[in-house]
Amino acid sequence: MAWLAGQSRAALFTTTITRGELFYGACLLPEGQRKTMLLEAIRTILVFDLAGQVLGFDDEAADAYAEIAASRKVAGRPISQFDAMIAAIAKSRGASLATRNVKDFAGCGIQVIDPWNC
Repeated sequence: MAWLAGQSRAALFTTTITRGELFYGACLLPEGQRKTMLLEAIRTILVFDLAGQVLGFDDEAADAYAEIAASRKVAGRPISQFDAMIAAIAKSRGASLATRNVKDFAGCGIQVIDPWNC
């Protein structure tokens, strides 16, 4: 993906929520080589490519979460808890969010980038 290749490694982060989602998805797979390889790939990316760049859900993110989830619900556009938490982490740190699911994060008060369409 050209967008990712054009980014400085120091500018790329993920969240503890995304980390959990990745491991959860891999853990649902049946035992076997595919599951083992995927879990190892996730660990490798987190340890080597994103070392020190996994953002946690702290007090500021919790406050932003409440604002995002409530405003979306009041607007008749509820958001999943995990998506609201990811958006809140980005918002509380003044960060943009790169995702294919642009519509899921619209109206969260953050810049959303679809790296597959850049």
